[in-house]
Amino acid sequence: MTEPDIFYILGNKVRRDLLSHLTCTECYFSFLSSKVSVSSTAVAKHLKIMERQGILKSHEKEGPFIGPARKYYDIAISRTYVATVTPNVFWYHGLDLTGPNEGTFNIEVSLPETEDSDLTELVTQFLHLNKELNKVLQALRSVEHGRDVLMSQIKERYLREIGDMTQLAILHYLLIEGTATVDELSDRLNLKEREVVAKAEELGRFIPLRIKDGVIEIDSERLQSEGEGDGGED
Repeated sequence: MTEPDIFYILGNKVRRDLLSHLTCTECYFSFLSSKVSVSSTAVAKHLKIMERQGILKSHEKEGPFIGPARKYYDIAISRTYVATVTPNVFWYHGLDLTGPNEGTFNIEVSLPETEDSDLTELVTQFLHLNKELNKVLQALRSVEHGRDVLMSQIKERYLREIGDMTQLAILHYLLIEGTATVDELSDRLNLKEREVVAKAEELGRFIPLRIKDGVIEIDSERLQSEGEGDGGED
């Protein structure tokens, strides 16, 4: 399969929102349609585009309901994309996140002296930075691979022990973005603001949160102190 046109896919807000929901869990069509502010016809078009590009895969699954099997969608790739656009460089690269990490990296990031260099020296220094960039990319791949594995484990544990998809969606957003406003989450989850606050308060019973002045974030200090307290128990 050829590399998907990821920047074309990400250039549309509806497709970005659909991908955000699908990173929480596989979703059936009508659920996805209820989470974005466009028609079901438009949702079907966007899903078809992403499936054709190889971003998504679909399958039908029976459920505990009366009627035909539902069509579910999953994200089909595990990659990180990096891009640079300057007056002198246009470049992008995809990193495959599958497979094991590659260990530690020693990266030299000091800028070279170029003012009095001749052309061959400039080319040599550029090639050296290419090698350092490759180390940075491999380090980034290791970090993103680790985050992907941990997020998968967090989702599995949360759904097994708590089982609330809306709470999980809020936690997922906070882990990725660091902080969120109630208004942002209301728009992202297609919920009323009071419903977002209520779900965040329920989530706060399991993961310490700060909810103040319409802003929600994970309380890292409480999380760490509670983790240290649990570690000291028999």
